[in-house]
Amino acid sequence: MRLSVLDLVPVRTDQSTRDALAATVLLARTADDLGYTRYWVAEHHNMPSVGATSPPVLIAYLAAQTSQLRLGSGGVMLPNHAPLAVAEQFALLEAAAPGRIDLGIGRAPGSDPVASYALRGGRPAAEQDRDIENFPDYLDDVVALMSARGVRVPLRSGDYILKATPAAITEPRLWLLGSSMYSAQLAAAKGLPYVFAHHFSGRGTEEALDLYRSRFVPSGLAAEPVTFLTVNAAVAETPDEATALILPNLQMMARLRTGQPLGPVQLVEDAQREQLTAEQQRIVAAGLQRAVVGSPQEAAEQVRALGERFGVDEVMVHPVASAHRGTDPATAPARVATLELLAKELL
Repeated sequence: MRLSVLDLVPVRTDQSTRDALAATVLLARTADDLGYTRYWVAEHHNMPSVGATSPPVLIAYLAAQTSQLRLGSGGVMLPNHAPLAVAEQFALLEAAAPGRIDLGIGRAPGSDPVASYALRGGRPAAEQDRDIENFPDYLDDVVALMSARGVRVPLRSGDYILKATPAAITEPRLWLLGSSMYSAQLAAAKGLPYVFAHHFSGRGTEEALDLYRSRFVPSGLAAEPVTFLTVNAAVAETPDEATALILPNLQMMARLRTGQPLGPVQLVEDAQREQLTAEQQRIVAAGLQRAVVGSPQEAAEQVRALGERFGVDEVMVHPVASAHRGTDPATAPARVATLELLAKELL
């Protein structure tokens, strides 16, 4: 079983963005030392609990402080960016850390409508909708621009060659991310590696992966289906402690899905006093059921069961354990422990 890490750079109530980034560096170094396969960072905007806004910036920072991990985006939200800009950023990352860069691409905005409007230069909604419609073509553009041959643009004065970088030797590995049948179908049609966001959705995982495998068309990017999934995780010496550590994250998701204002991730002691509605309690309970939560032995068995159930030999854990009051703000010891305890059982 291969293990990887997804990191949104969570910001707790006791942390500044600087603190959260320092904690992420410690987590990435831990994953590097323990033999995790890859470490991906996300793109979310204007969220008080998420510090990961720019994957290429974070990847460059982490590449300088790790040596083994594949580093990637989980993912770049392509409708927010010009394909050439994304291709240039990741071609440069690949040149700096050859063989270590993954470009995971998603279609969702990763933000609310106001932030999306600002990200896309205040363009009208109709133009933003076209970015969504053109997503499959934009994927092709990114692939072609990162290649050594580039893209040939016919002009009256003659052909113009457009490249993301002057002389590419290797290219980042492209992955399509998603939590729907649309993304599974698109990844299959284009012959792309595919990752299902099980940590976020938890619904339709089996159907999406089955569709992807059954309709996969071999390509220059993948000769056969390549896939894994993500899962929320909190591992501690006892099941009760693991449950206490994951509750702040689950309660935050419950507030998000019931339209409540969001704040930073709460500390364990504050989450234990939280009063939830019946609907929010149901969301928390469902999140507990589909997460990896428990003692090291229990958590390892849950990861193995996920691999068997969905036919994958790699699982990307999203370590969402919060912290107790009095923890050094520049650290995330429960997140580090989650990686360490899983590695002892599975790596």
